[in-house]
Amino acid sequence: MEQRIVVTGGAGVLGSALTRALVEAGDKVYTVDIREPAGLPPNVEHRTGDVRDPRLLGEVCAGADAVVHAASALPSYPARHIRSVIVDGTRTVLDAARRAGVPRVVYISSTSVYGLPDALPTPEEHPLRPVDTYGRAKVRAEELCQGLRETGVCVPVLRPKTFLGPGRMGLFAMLFEWADEGHHFPVLGSGRVLTQMCATADVVTAVQAALAAPESVANDTFNVAATDVTTLRDDFQAVLDAAGYGKRVIPVPARPAVLVLQALARLHLSPVYPRLAQKLLADSYVSVERIRQRLGWQPRFSGRQALLDTFEWWRTHRAGTAVRVGNASTDPWRQGALALAKAFF
Repeated sequence: MEQRIVVTGGAGVLGSALTRALVEAGDKVYTVDIREPAGLPPNVEHRTGDVRDPRLLGEVCAGADAVVHAASALPSYPARHIRSVIVDGTRTVLDAARRAGVPRVVYISSTSVYGLPDALPTPEEHPLRPVDTYGRAKVRAEELCQGLRETGVCVPVLRPKTFLGPGRMGLFAMLFEWADEGHHFPVLGSGRVLTQMCATADVVTAVQAALAAPESVANDTFNVAATDVTTLRDDFQAVLDAAGYGKRVIPVPARPAVLVLQALARLHLSPVYPRLAQKLLADSYVSVERIRQRLGWQPRFSGRQALLDTFEWWRTHRAGTAVRVGNASTDPWRQGALALAKAFF
């Protein structure tokens, strides 16, 4: 049975992949994004606009069977912009869905809400102790979701780890570029911190599971991640090996490097935001038992496979298409002063 589903952030990495999957499943999809999506599939209507626009959201939510709110700011954005897009944007989307009588809203949150957690793997009930503006905004957005739940709307909240797949660039484009040009690549400290990623395709199937499950099990909060836990050093090395130049991951002293990165970020000379530098020094992985048991979801890809698949996509994309440098996940971010470090690696 065809459903009418609204996807915010429809031009982004997750939004565009989700839109294609929903169309393939036979749904009618309406996308909203400040950007125009590339190559819209049939059975999709797009509205270019801001998720903070109540009139626009009211129009697209009218008659919808579900909304997937995937639009977001990035952690590297200015603090005011992060709060406005994530908190005010989520409020606008939820208010529009409530007024339109939409029975289900899936919200894409983030594991950043945990901050630097004490428990590993981190379960969903872990205290929320975000360490930056982005994480605090995501916590506030989840609180808004809880408020809508209390009115009787089913609001599944998904907390994915960093996800990778075709179209994903951002800071990963720096690793890919250095590898493809035959450079070594630096890692903070030993690089032996344990981490976890996720394939975009697996986040898509998690959203679909949250859309399809009975309200009694879907109306909850779920971590989403690959089940493998690997080290940054090994993951980065896998990309260098795939590039074929015999280059290696090079450890650099952690604390001095973090201080330099933080100083460069304050001067707007580096895209490495403070929480990312902290993450590179601490183990970070979550439990996915709740979503596996309650929604029957299973990841199909390892985090490393997702990384390597994205690298191969990037190499093809870079060779055949001119890309713009920007500050979205679909753009390679400006490396700033970090580009000068290539000379030493």
